Amino acid sequence: MSMHFVKKLPIPADVKRHIPLSDDLKKIKNERDAMIRKVFTGEDDRFIMIIGPCSADSQDSVCDYVGRLAKVQDKVGDRIILIPRIYTNKPRTTGQGYKGMLHQPDPEKKPDLLAGIIAIREMHIRAIRETGLTAADEMLYPENYRYLDDLLSYVAIGARSVEDQQHRMTVSGMDVPAGMKNPTSGDLSVMFNSVQAAQSKHNFLYRGWDVKTDGNDLAHVILRGAVNKHGNCQPNYHYEDLMLLLEMYAKRGLLNPAVIVDTNHSNSNKQYKEQIRISEEVMHSRSCNPEIREMVKGLMVESYIVEGSQQIGEGSHVYGQSITDGCLGWEDSEKLIYRIYDLCVR
Repeated sequence: MSMHFVKKLPIPADVKRHIPLSDDLKKIKNERDAMIRKVFTGEDDRFIMIIGPCSADSQDSVCDYVGRLAKVQDKVGDRIILIPRIYTNKPRTTGQGYKGMLHQPDPEKKPDLLAGIIAIREMHIRAIRETGLTAADEMLYPENYRYLDDLLSYVAIGARSVEDQQHRMTVSGMDVPAGMKNPTSGDLSVMFNSVQAAQSKHNFLYRGWDVKTDGNDLAHVILRGAVNKHGNCQPNYHYEDLMLLLEMYAKRGLLNPAVIVDTNHSNSNKQYKEQIRISEEVMHSRSCNPEIREMVKGLMVESYIVEGSQQIGEGSHVYGQSITDGCLGWEDSEKLIYRIYDLCVR
């Protein structure tokens, strides 16, 4: 038999009972959700920055980073809402390499999914408790979402998952904004099909249950660039790309038209320093067209304490440096947030 059932894992409800969210933290979560919702519905014109490590690899360094964000949030809160990236699942193009804290709570050790479930929940709760900021995570596995659904204020669906029916229908049962990335091919119609499906009601099989969903009116698009048939990256954050999105949203008649621009990945050709320039260009496009300004709700930026990236298993480990894609360092990240603040003319 090719599939071996190693151990039965606890259901999300049992994990939540074992690692509960306190009433004080529930209040913070509810207040943050309501605030972020108003940005996507157009009731609040503040700008969103979903910013943080490519992958969360260490509870201490991630919470250190989010603590730094919280201090900046206090200074920019009248114009910007910071949502820390605490990404605990990492999609791998070939299936090889570090798959995130869910799989390996210690990147230097073998996978342990039970320990990973506990570790990611504890890390998210610690981040809220210490900073008052609720986070974003990627939903790589739809069946695992409920381990964190009471903690997250934003969910991203990756380029390789966006065509999957189970991802789309699971998003339709969420109460928080969910960004659907364009696929790696760059086909924007696929991305819009995903948003349309996520905003619709569904009846389907989920975690052994027959479930019904109400549709998620906050499902929206994320531009992350594409890769052509020759393997070359093709960005899609330019003014002309944003104008095309306006047209496509108008034709679809979707609720709460919104876009988040991912400044890394194929938009930057994984040249992490380019995120600074790309961010400024997107802000310039917003300043040139009021319709683009209204549609572009924010940016997604990969950032950590130490810039660049490192390989695991090569001896000394650099605290706060990415072990997956390269990220901006803290100094550049802080400057970028303040720069975006200055460009958010209200």
